[in-house]
Amino acid sequence: MGMMQDFKEFAVRGNVVDMAVGVIVGAAFGKIVSSFVADVVMPPIGVLLGGVNFSDLAVTMKEAADKSPAVVIAYGKFTQTVIDFTIIAFVIFMAVRFISSLKKKEEAAPAAPAAPSAEQVLLTEIRDLLKK
Repeated sequence: MGMMQDFKEFAVRGNVVDMAVGVIVGAAFGKIVSSFVADVVMPPIGVLLGGVNFSDLAVTMKEAADKSPAVVIAYGKFTQTVIDFTIIAFVIFMAVRFISSLKKKEEAAPAAPAAPSAEQVLLTEIRDLLKK
């Protein structure tokens, strides 16, 4: 019974749930960026480089023979993956930078002045009465 209770507390703890949501959103974001790179960014770059399709770029190490497939180094797909990573890393960097700037603004905001103590209020009232 104790182990189940401990697991329940662990599973519903805020950090675990937040991390799970982050992983799911991150995976979906990764797919969006991959599609953006493969379908939007790379075709114009390929046209600029003379009609090259990056996903087809590869070096054949060994030709296909009988039932064994060809051995190729698909550096075009690797190039797309590097560009995917660069874009994702840049977006995450910008998000972290934005969140950090918000935290700095919160820290830089001056704290509200403390309310005067009861003794200070009483002394102020006495001073004001003496002025009259």
